[in-house]
Amino acid sequence: MLKGLLAISGQRGLFKMVSQAKNSIIVESLMDGKRMPAYATSRISALEDISIYTEDEDVKLFDVFKAIFEKENGGKAIEPKSSANELKTYFEGILPLYDKDRVYVSDIKKVLTWYNALIEKDLFDPNATEDEESEEEKAED
Repeated sequence: MLKGLLAISGQRGLFKMVSQAKNSIIVESLMDGKRMPAYATSRISALEDISIYTEDEDVKLFDVFKAIFEKENGGKAIEPKSSANELKTYFEGILPLYDKDRVYVSDIKKVLTWYNALIEKDLFDPNATEDEESEEEKAED
């Protein structure tokens, strides 16, 4: 589901990789479709590799998105520009055991911003599994 989606430090929004260049990758913005190079010096994170700290074990970002999706009946999450207390309360409703010492308000804002962007672009399927993703990739090759 989140395979191929990237977050790039210092850049707004989410990206997907479209090509590889000699010393960079070419990414396309999900927001406006513009393409640009992303260099190795940029901190690039694959959404599928991101997890949220909890008091038990880390929870994959996909599972957090799925919890938001279920809470909002497939709609958007609260506005990421809400107050810090509102964001913390909302996030605790989704992930009650999130680690309040290691998950900052800025992290919550990012998660909600990414989730809302995926919902807006109709790119989130809560029923997708990694097996389905692999089959889809094989079909594309």
